Amino acid sequence: MNADNNSEVLKNHKPGEGNAILTQEEKKQNTKQIAIYLLITFVVTYGIEIFMIMPMVGSTDVDQAYAAQALISSVMFIPAFSALLTRLLTKERLMGSNLMLTLNLKGNKKYYGLVWFGFALLVILGTALYFFIFPKQYDGNMGYLQMLLDRQAQAGGQAITLEQMKQTMLVQIGMGIFLSPFMNIINCFGEEWGWRGFLLPRMLKQFRVVPTLLLCGLIWGLWHAPLTVMGHNYGVGYPGYPVLGILAMCVFCTAVGIILSYVTIKTKSCIPAILGHGLLNGFASVGIYFTSLENPYNVFLGPAPTGLIGGAGFLILAAVLLYQLYKEEKRNQ
Repeated sequence: MNADNNSEVLKNHKPGEGNAILTQEEKKQNTKQIAIYLLITFVVTYGIEIFMIMPMVGSTDVDQAYAAQALISSVMFIPAFSALLTRLLTKERLMGSNLMLTLNLKGNKKYYGLVWFGFALLVILGTALYFFIFPKQYDGNMGYLQMLLDRQAQAGGQAITLEQMKQTMLVQIGMGIFLSPFMNIINCFGEEWGWRGFLLPRMLKQFRVVPTLLLCGLIWGLWHAPLTVMGHNYGVGYPGYPVLGILAMCVFCTAVGIILSYVTIKTKSCIPAILGHGLLNGFASVGIYFTSLENPYNVFLGPAPTGLIGGAGFLILAAVLLYQLYKEEKRNQ
């Protein structure tokens, strides 16, 4: 098999055609690549998180806390590392045409806008919806943020006034929208070149588009499981811990993954997915800063998009785009 053809599935992809173009030999090789990629990704990730990061979580030692954060950040590069290693192990040539890293801006700016400003808008609308439903949990004086700043001041930082805090928050919102896609581009490349740049086109050659996107979302969510157990996104000790948190993360990753996969299919590049992922990493938690300390927010509902209400826009958009791809697949059968 010419392994370079494996990456061409998005180049001429029409939903519904991908799983019909493989010979038995090509399908076997494609399955082998998927299996190797997932094995490396999960074994390395789970190994680092369970045996290295987990023992350091909650440590009062500052050095260990910083080391844990550094390791958590480094884990984002594992999907890209796994994709590269899988290519090498299966003797797939690395060429510009199969790396999924071309901008392809012509005719595709709307897809870039969808995962950039569209994502920012969905975060804002989800936050607004959450506080509309739970108004007592909203604090215009940003009590949660004030608590964090007070802790910094106690640790040797400089206390700021409420007015200064509001001005700082406006700057942070602007930076989150306009700069976070670029500030997070390296870390998010580590995930997206693996999930959307490598796994997605190979899954599309094995399965139809709907099961492909649902499976990829589930896999992505389960990949986060050890961190979810450690309290990322949903904390610890809640009823149903940690299973409920893992399930919630799978739902969130499936919804966001569908949208990122959609723009990857349409642009034949994982660059918009990298930028959209970067926007989420830098902006998704903005609503939490406006929560009340007296009336704590429900992390499984919002205001962050990892909650059902805060993420309602992402869930709806994902359903619409998945249905659109399904209809395209039916037309091309």
